[in-house]
Amino acid sequence: MSYTTYETRWFIAGTIPANFETWFKQNCLADSSQPEQRSDIYLYAPNNDFVGIKLRQGRLEIKWRLEELGTMQFGNSVAGKVEKWSKWMCTDSTGEAFLPNQVENSSTWISVNKIRYSQCYQIRFGIVPQQLSNSVNLDKIENHCNVELTLLQSNNNTWWSVALEANFIDSLRATANYLFTNYKNIELLEKDSFAYPSWLGRC
Repeated sequence: MSYTTYETRWFIAGTIPANFETWFKQNCLADSSQPEQRSDIYLYAPNNDFVGIKLRQGRLEIKWRLEELGTMQFGNSVAGKVEKWSKWMCTDSTGEAFLPNQVENSSTWISVNKIRYSQCYQIRFGIVPQQLSNSVNLDKIENHCNVELTLLQSNNNTWWSVALEANFIDSLRATANYLFTNYKNIELLEKDSFAYPSWLGRC
Protein backbone atom coordinates (compact mmCIF):
# COMPACT_ATOMS: atom_id res chain seq x y z
CA MET A 1 0.00 0.00 0.00
CA SER A 2 1.28 3.48 -0.82
CA TYR A 3 0.09 7.06 -0.56
CA THR A 4 1.31 10.65 -0.78
CA THR A 5 1.50 13.12 2.09
CA TYR A 6 2.35 16.78 2.60
CA GLU A 7 4.20 17.35 5.86
CA THR A 8 5.87 19.89 8.08
CA ARG A 9 7.69 18.93 11.28
CA TRP A 10 9.70 20.50 14.06
CA PHE A 11 12.18 18.78 16.40
CA ILE A 12 13.40 20.45 19.61
CA ALA A 13 15.82 18.98 22.14
CA GLY A 14 14.53 18.38 25.67
CA THR A 15 11.18 17.48 27.17
CA ILE A 16 7.88 18.97 26.06
CA PRO A 17 7.39 22.34 27.83
CA ALA A 18 4.41 22.16 30.17
CA ASN A 19 2.76 25.27 28.72
CA PHE A 20 3.00 23.91 25.16
CA GLU A 21 1.60 20.52 26.16
CA THR A 22 -1.29 22.26 27.89
CA TRP A 23 -1.94 24.41 24.82
CA PHE A 24 -1.91 21.34 22.56
CA LYS A 25 -4.30 19.37 24.75
CA GLN A 26 -6.71 22.30 25.05
CA ASN A 27 -6.61 23.50 21.45
CA CYS A 28 -5.80 20.48 19.29
CA LEU A 29 -7.27 17.37 20.91
CA ALA A 30 -10.95 16.43 20.80
CA ASP A 31 -10.72 14.66 24.16
CA SER A 32 -8.25 13.90 26.93
CA SER A 33 -7.49 10.34 25.82
CA GLN A 34 -4.15 8.81 26.74
CA PRO A 35 -1.28 9.18 24.26
CA GLU A 36 -0.06 6.28 22.15
CA GLN A 37 3.19 4.67 23.29
CA ARG A 38 5.33 2.65 20.91
CA SER A 39 8.86 2.00 19.69
CA ASP A 40 9.89 2.42 16.07
CA ILE A 41 13.25 1.26 14.69
CA TYR A 42 14.82 3.45 11.99
CA LEU A 43 17.54 2.64 9.50
CA TYR A 44 20.15 5.37 9.84
CA ALA A 45 21.90 6.50 6.65
CA PRO A 46 24.44 9.32 7.12
CA ASN A 47 24.09 12.43 4.95
CA ASN A 48 20.56 11.45 3.99
CA ASP A 49 17.54 13.71 4.32
CA PHE A 50 15.27 12.36 1.58
CA VAL A 51 14.45 8.72 2.41
CA GLY A 52 13.20 7.12 5.63
CA ILE A 53 13.02 3.40 6.42
CA LYS A 54 11.63 2.04 9.67
CA LEU A 55 10.14 -1.01 11.35
CA ARG A 56 6.83 -0.24 13.00
CA GLN A 57 4.46 -2.68 14.68
CA GLY A 58 5.32 -5.65 12.48
CA ARG A 59 5.66 -3.88 9.15
CA LEU A 60 8.29 -2.11 7.08
CA GLU A 61 7.61 1.52 6.12
CA ILE A 62 9.53 3.41 3.45
CA LYS A 63 9.20 7.14 2.76
CA TRP A 64 10.72 9.00 -0.17
CA ARG A 65 10.72 12.77 -0.40
CA LEU A 66 9.26 13.83 -3.73
CA GLU A 67 9.55 17.58 -3.41
CA GLU A 68 10.65 20.39 -1.12
CA LEU A 69 7.94 23.06 -1.20
CA GLY A 70 9.70 25.80 0.75
CA THR A 71 8.99 27.47 4.06
CA MET A 72 5.47 28.52 5.01
CA GLN A 73 4.57 31.04 7.71
CA PHE A 74 1.58 30.33 9.94
CA GLY A 75 0.69 33.25 12.18
CA ASN A 76 3.47 35.29 13.78
CA SER A 77 5.25 32.52 15.68
CA VAL A 78 5.31 29.47 13.40
CA ALA A 79 7.37 28.83 10.27
CA GLY A 80 7.92 25.35 8.85
CA LYS A 81 9.44 23.68 5.82
CA VAL A 82 6.75 21.82 3.86
CA GLU A 83 7.66 18.66 1.95
CA LYS A 84 5.84 16.19 -0.26
CA TRP A 85 6.50 12.52 0.52
CA SER A 86 5.52 9.15 -0.91
CA LYS A 87 5.02 6.34 1.62
CA TRP A 88 4.94 2.57 1.19
CA MET A 89 3.94 0.05 3.86
CA CYS A 90 4.95 -3.61 3.58
CA THR A 91 3.70 -6.49 5.69
CA ASP A 92 4.68 -10.14 5.88
CA SER A 93 1.80 -12.56 6.37
CA THR A 94 4.19 -15.27 7.58
CA GLY A 95 5.41 -13.17 10.49
CA GLU A 96 8.99 -14.12 9.70
CA ALA A 97 10.22 -10.74 8.45
CA PHE A 98 10.30 -7.15 9.76
CA LEU A 99 11.00 -8.29 13.33
CA PRO A 100 12.88 -5.97 15.73
CA ASN A 101 15.11 -8.77 17.01
CA GLN A 102 16.50 -9.19 13.50
CA VAL A 103 18.16 -5.76 13.62
CA GLU A 104 18.44 -4.89 17.31
CA ASN A 105 22.17 -5.61 17.46
CA SER A 106 22.99 -3.59 14.36
CA SER A 107 24.57 -0.16 14.80
CA THR A 108 22.82 1.10 11.67
CA TRP A 109 19.33 0.72 13.17
CA ILE A 110 18.17 3.20 15.83
CA SER A 111 15.35 2.48 18.27
CA VAL A 112 13.12 5.46 19.07
CA ASN A 113 10.61 5.34 21.93
CA LYS A 114 7.59 7.56 21.33
CA ILE A 115 4.77 8.96 23.43
CA ARG A 116 2.43 10.58 20.92
CA TYR A 117 -0.72 12.69 21.05
CA SER A 118 -2.54 12.78 17.73
CA GLN A 119 -5.64 14.45 16.31
CA CYS A 120 -7.04 14.25 12.80
CA TYR A 121 -9.03 17.09 11.21
CA GLN A 122 -11.42 17.04 8.29
CA ILE A 123 -11.19 20.02 5.94
CA ARG A 124 -14.21 21.22 3.97
CA PHE A 125 -14.56 24.39 1.94
CA GLY A 126 -16.00 27.30 3.88
CA ILE A 127 -15.95 25.50 7.25
CA VAL A 128 -13.23 25.57 9.91
CA PRO A 129 -11.33 22.25 10.23
CA GLN A 130 -13.37 19.71 12.20
CA GLN A 131 -11.90 17.25 14.69
CA LEU A 132 -12.49 13.60 13.82
CA SER A 133 -12.91 10.59 16.07
CA ASN A 134 -10.00 8.16 16.15
CA SER A 135 -12.36 5.45 14.92
CA VAL A 136 -13.07 7.21 11.60
CA ASN A 137 -11.82 5.48 8.45
CA LEU A 138 -9.66 8.15 6.80
CA ASP A 139 -9.93 6.42 3.42
CA LYS A 140 -13.47 7.78 3.33
CA ILE A 141 -12.45 11.35 4.21
CA GLU A 142 -11.45 13.28 1.09
CA ASN A 143 -9.44 16.07 2.76
CA HIS A 144 -7.78 15.57 6.13
CA CYS A 145 -4.76 16.56 8.19
CA ASN A 146 -3.23 14.87 11.21
CA VAL A 147 -1.63 16.96 13.98
CA GLU A 148 0.87 15.31 16.33
CA LEU A 149 2.81 16.11 19.49
CA THR A 150 5.43 13.48 20.30
CA LEU A 151 8.00 12.91 23.03
CA LEU A 152 11.01 11.08 21.57
CA GLN A 153 13.71 9.16 23.42
CA SER A 154 16.70 7.62 21.67
CA ASN A 155 20.37 7.04 22.50
CA ASN A 156 19.75 8.47 25.99
CA ASN A 157 18.58 11.72 24.44
CA THR A 158 15.15 13.32 24.76
CA TRP A 159 13.47 15.46 22.10
CA TRP A 160 9.96 16.60 21.34
CA SER A 161 8.31 17.06 17.98
CA VAL A 162 5.29 18.76 16.43
CA ALA A 163 3.99 17.67 13.04
CA LEU A 164 1.21 18.24 10.53
CA GLU A 165 0.66 15.56 7.90
CA ALA A 166 -2.06 15.91 5.24
CA ASN A 167 -3.18 14.26 2.03
CA PHE A 168 -3.30 17.62 0.21
CA ILE A 169 -1.22 20.75 0.71
CA ASP A 170 -4.34 22.89 1.01
CA SER A 171 -5.50 20.67 3.88
CA LEU A 172 -2.19 21.18 5.68
CA ARG A 173 -2.30 24.93 5.12
CA ALA A 174 -5.91 25.23 6.29
CA THR A 175 -5.26 23.24 9.48
CA ALA A 176 -2.04 25.10 10.31
CA ASN A 177 -3.67 28.49 9.77
CA TYR A 178 -6.63 27.45 11.94
CA LEU A 179 -4.38 26.35 14.82
CA PHE A 180 -1.62 28.95 14.63
CA THR A 181 -3.15 32.25 13.40
CA ASN A 182 -3.72 33.44 16.98
CA TYR A 183 -1.09 31.17 18.57
CA LYS A 184 0.95 32.87 21.32
CA ASN A 185 3.07 30.05 22.73
CA ILE A 186 6.62 28.77 22.09
CA GLU A 187 7.94 29.74 18.66
CA LEU A 188 8.23 26.95 16.11
CA LEU A 189 11.12 28.05 13.92
CA GLU A 190 12.31 27.22 10.42
CA LYS A 191 15.72 26.12 11.73
CA ASP A 192 14.04 23.35 13.75
CA SER A 193 11.87 22.20 10.84
CA PHE A 194 13.03 19.00 9.11
CA ALA A 195 12.00 15.38 8.66
CA TYR A 196 12.95 12.22 10.53
CA PRO A 197 15.94 11.28 8.29
CA SER A 198 17.63 14.57 9.22
CA TRP A 199 16.72 14.25 12.89
CA LEU A 200 18.32 10.79 13.17
CA GLY A 201 21.71 12.38 12.52
CA ARG A 202 21.21 14.74 15.46
CA CYS A 203 19.58 12.63 18.15
